[in-house]
Amino acid sequence: MILARVCGTVVATVKIEALEGLKLMIVQPINPDGTKAGKQIVAVDSLQSGIGDNVLIIDEGGSAGIMLDMSSQPIRTVIAAIVDRVDIVKEGKNVH
Repeated sequence: MILARVCGTVVATVKIEALEGLKLMIVQPINPDGTKAGKQIVAVDSLQSGIGDNVLIIDEGGSAGIMLDMSSQPIRTVIAAIVDRVDIVKEGKNVH
C-alpha cells in the first residue's frame, strides 16, 4: 500500500466497459510527513474520496482487481482507504 493525496479527477466520456460507472481520481504519492514521493497516478476510487483527502492506494493489478471483485479486468490502482491521520513514532514520542 502507498500513502497518497487525492489531487484531481479524471473525466472520460469514452472508456472500456469495465470502467463504466467507476470514479477515477489523480493521486500523488506522499511521505508520512506530507511531502511528495513520486509521480502522480490515476486510481479507481472505491470509497468516494475527495480532492485533498489522504488515502492508501493499492498499486498492483491483482490485488486491486480482487478488492473491486473485478480480478479479470485491467485495473491496476485502487483507493483502498481514506486516512484520518498518520502517527510517526520518533525516539519514543508520537508525532502527528
